[in-house]
Amino acid sequence: MTTITAVKECSTTNCAYNNDGCRAFAITIGGSTAKATCGTFIALDARGGLQVADGHVGACQRLECRHNTDLMCTAEMITVGDAANCVSYEIL
Repeated sequence: MTTITAVKECSTTNCAYNNDGCRAFAITIGGSTAKATCGTFIALDARGGLQVADGHVGACQRLECRHNTDLMCTAEMITVGDAANCVSYEIL
C-alpha cells in the first residue's frame, strides 16, 4: 500500500471532528458484527482537529471488509454516513 485512504465525505454532523468535512488527522473504523462505524466519532459541542478537512483512515479493525489489508484500508477513499457508519464497507 502506497497511500493512506482519504475520508471523502462525512455527514455525521454531530461529530466534533466534522466541520465541513472530516478534520480528524486519522480515524479508526471499527464497530459491531454487522455494522462498520467510525471509532473516532465523538459528540461534543466543540469542534476540533485539523484546520482543513483532510481526514484519513489510520486503521481498520474490520477484517472481513474487502478493503482491509493488514488492518489498513485500501479503498481509494471512503464515505462516512450520518450515523458514523462507513458507507464504503464491503464484506468479502
